[in-house]
Amino acid sequence: MDIRQETPADYEAVYQLVREAFASAELSDGREQDLVAALRNSPAFIPELSLVAVEDGNIVGHILFTEVRVGAETALALAPLSVLPSRQRRGIGLALMEAGHDAARRLGYGYSTVLGHPGYYPKAGYVPAGVYGIRPPFDVPGEAFMALRLDSGAPRLDGTVLYDRAFGIEA
Repeated sequence: MDIRQETPADYEAVYQLVREAFASAELSDGREQDLVAALRNSPAFIPELSLVAVEDGNIVGHILFTEVRVGAETALALAPLSVLPSRQRRGIGLALMEAGHDAARRLGYGYSTVLGHPGYYPKAGYVPAGVYGIRPPFDVPGEAFMALRLDSGAPRLDGTVLYDRAFGIEA
């Protein structure tokens, strides 16, 4: 498996992958593929943080990190992480997160946040975001809103996450 930066030539395959990955997801609104497309056209998009996993020439996974604000600081939001259902539970998602975290560190980001399954994301080091002073802008169980400190020297934050308008979340 190879992990590389997504290119415009990948957009249609990624759209289909994300749609398929979330088709039977328990907590899906069915529009995650549209969110990816909208985020690509937003100021929060960082091309180096949109990655694909490729096996035998086929895209089998995708991860996207975009910029968010936490108080006066810039951080990242991981959303979404998608793996083809037939390839899930093989470490692809964790490999995409690791590659994304490494790229984010190289770019100088201190934190990544995620709203996700509390049984999965801690495998990649995520902890409840409140540990770092990061609050969600919506009502959600604390264990489902998580953060990862990418830079051990990053200061503790104190603020509510402000997502790009593409997420459709009002501040």
